[in-house]
Amino acid sequence: MAKSEKQKLKTMAVLDILRENTDDEHGITMPEIIEKLDAKGISAERKSVYKDVEELQDYGYEISKEKEGGKFKYYLLDRDFELPELKLLVDAVQASKFISEKRSNELISKIEKQASKHQAKELHRQVYVTNRVKTDYESVYYNIDDINLAINEDSQIEFDYYEWNMDKEMAMRENGHKENISPWALMWDDENYYMVAFDGESEIIKHYRVDKIRHIKLTGEHRDGKLEFDGFDMASYAKETFGMFTGEPENVELEFDNNFIGVVLDRFGKDIMLINKGDKFRVHVDVNLSDQFFGWILGLSGGVKIVGPENVVKAYKETLAKEAKKYK
Repeated sequence: MAKSEKQKLKTMAVLDILRENTDDEHGITMPEIIEKLDAKGISAERKSVYKDVEELQDYGYEISKEKEGGKFKYYLLDRDFELPELKLLVDAVQASKFISEKRSNELISKIEKQASKHQAKELHRQVYVTNRVKTDYESVYYNIDDINLAINEDSQIEFDYYEWNMDKEMAMRENGHKENISPWALMWDDENYYMVAFDGESEIIKHYRVDKIRHIKLTGEHRDGKLEFDGFDMASYAKETFGMFTGEPENVELEFDNNFIGVVLDRFGKDIMLINKGDKFRVHVDVNLSDQFFGWILGLSGGVKIVGPENVVKAYKETLAKEAKKYK
């Protein structure tokens, strides 16, 4: 870039220098600003940089000037994200199993650029992506983009659905090619990303792990399931389905020891009614009945009992008996 063209960008260069080098705890002196401009190939005098700072302030940037140790320092105070918000974003990226380690590091590097270099050091201290359980599938980003495009364009999709095999490789499931699928939403639960969609062949709502989807194609056919998704409560669907997997819907009465109140509220939300039974309490919850639900019950170490309905109690007993036979 020619020197004269760089001079035209001097005000923006001053803003970049303030963004990178200052925050509410770290400032920069005028000589340091001029030195950094010179490193960018932009010559400047104090008077012109003062004018640049004033123009940025007039435009709306909150730039403070404070005397420190006999020198005046400049601080860029307003940012798009506060440091705790950036830490939260870094934590979310780290925890997301559907984002590969490579993509996680790339995303975190971009997040760090939203902070000053001093704040970026704090962000980097909490980066522990290595050895976490992460997908090695690099195209999850494109899956999300394609699904959003299908939703926005009201288009059905077809795709291949994969799963792990004994060789620790992703292979297409038996009957894994899916057609007549109408995506309606994306949902993040338990560190995984899901597509919630209407299956045109079975005519029910299903969900699919985004990182297990391959070869998405928009068919251009209008989506089905509008009636089913009108008034659809995504929060209730997640509460009843995710973590309990799929199965027949059932309203179940459960009795818990009182020290399990936190577990119940974490699982089913604060809107659930708790029926006081002295040292125990009961709840009525809608769940999708499955072996995974029974496994969740068993995992609570005797602190919970299925009260009813009787068919659920019977099914649980049969499940326990079936498992016990394996160890005779």
